[in-house]
Amino acid sequence: MVELSLARGFPPADEAAWKALVEEALKGAPFAGLRSTSYDGIVIDPLYRRAQNATRVEGRPAGQPWAVMQRIDLADPKAANAQILDDLMNGASGETLVFQGAIGDYGSALPATGAAISAALDNIYLDAGVAIDLDLSMPSKDAAGLLATLVKARGLGPKDCTIRFGFGPLGGMALNGHSPLPWKDIAPIFAGLVSDLAGQGFAGPFAVADGRVIHAAGGSEAQELAFALASAVAYLRALEQSGIALDDARRFIYFRLAADQDQFLTIVKFRAVRKLWARVEEACGLKPLPAFVAAETAWRMMTKRDPHGNIVRGTIAAFAAAIGGADAITVLPFSAALGVPDAFARRIARNTQTILIEEANIHRVADPAAGSGAIEALTDALCETAWWFMQRIETAGGVAEALLAGILVGQLFRRVLELLPGLRCRGDAGLLEQRLVVVQRIDVDLVGNAVERAADGGGAGDARRP
Repeated sequence: MVELSLARGFPPADEAAWKALVEEALKGAPFAGLRSTSYDGIVIDPLYRRAQNATRVEGRPAGQPWAVMQRIDLADPKAANAQILDDLMNGASGETLVFQGAIGDYGSALPATGAAISAALDNIYLDAGVAIDLDLSMPSKDAAGLLATLVKARGLGPKDCTIRFGFGPLGGMALNGHSPLPWKDIAPIFAGLVSDLAGQGFAGPFAVADGRVIHAAGGSEAQELAFALASAVAYLRALEQSGIALDDARRFIYFRLAADQDQFLTIVKFRAVRKLWARVEEACGLKPLPAFVAAETAWRMMTKRDPHGNIVRGTIAAFAAAIGGADAITVLPFSAALGVPDAFARRIARNTQTILIEEANIHRVADPAAGSGAIEALTDALCETAWWFMQRIETAGGVAEALLAGILVGQLFRRVLELLPGLRCRGDAGLLEQRLVVVQRIDVDLVGNAVERAADGGGAGDARRP
């Protein structure tokens, strides 16, 4: 074999030579101006040395493509069924059923009735490797049981069906700003639903630690991770208290995170969630296993004006999530912010991932960012910051108590205030004229209380680590 080294003809390069060229190009401007800072206060340098003795983060195996998911958010079950069939025949490997009131309900959703679910899944072979992920709200939680009933009615083996049931009551509490019941009363109901499905023979996972609600509300990477991690810990406790062994309980939980156009921080975030969850498993006396991590391109970054720019954003986000090791990725159609996407927008969303898999072969290498000085340093920094935020949530008594105390809302409100200057695109035109579509479902009273608590020096705290 002939070795072709394109770098052989160039003189060796070192950091000093690089810095000299940079300073020449800066023409007297400070070198520090090349550094940037994330919204979590993490400093991002312009150049890093290669990380020594770095190991890959255990996740999706090398050579295994991620699941190409498509959202089904149509109110008409028959139209939903036609869309599912079209998706599966044109590159999708699974479907996310979005129900009314869910975190992923961006204006249109499938009704949570047995008739609607049956009609939407008509002629869909659920035991043929088609992945189904449920995006549920608290009012639509019965959809999981209705789907389980449909599986049995068709004579299918529960273990032969790939279904992620998507129970995430804490995400619903964060989304709505309130809850009909306190978490201590919801937890046994949640654990009972999971136990029932597991007892029927379904493999799960059943509970989702969903960080999208924090991201869509303006949260930083560390805040999203901290919320998802603390939610997963709360679910783990609830399942253990119901009599489920810890080793089984941790297998019943998966993560769902937003992927946005910040390529490097998205890669880092998806690597970090696995490292953080492994730390929780170790603290429980368990040998860490790779968690299932699903990604959806961020609703927060979608624009109404010039929506075709969303194609680029979605591509960057999907690429970053794939590099970060996501097991399943959903790309929002580029016109989603304008209403129900048409067939062309959905095809572009599918093909974005098909090209990354079939032509770019992103899935061939497990954790391809491992060893990168920048990625490793930022992963460690984000893990540390997210763990600090999570400890604050735990000190408050868990996610539910932190929500009631205004700690999470106060942090998010401060984060949104930091974002606003960058969101304004036309002077003083106001927030309604922003290009970005920001979800605004945080309870107004909770925000007001959190700001008052922050002004009084209690509870809300600062969004950045000191």
